[in-house]
Amino acid sequence: MLLSAISLNGPAKYLNWGAISLSIPNLIMIALIVLLFVLALAIPFPTHKGK
Repeated sequence: MLLSAISLNGPAKYLNWGAISLSIPNLIMIALIVLLFVLALAIPFPTHKGK
């Protein structure tokens, strides 16, 4: 809920790398998606040890 307290009324800041232009909010979302993907690979699946 902390992120919903940030005002989104102003224009977004952009990062430019040559032909690539990314807004800061999009860069944060990409980083979160990559983090969730890495966590999904690193966290082991639950196993049934009783079998």
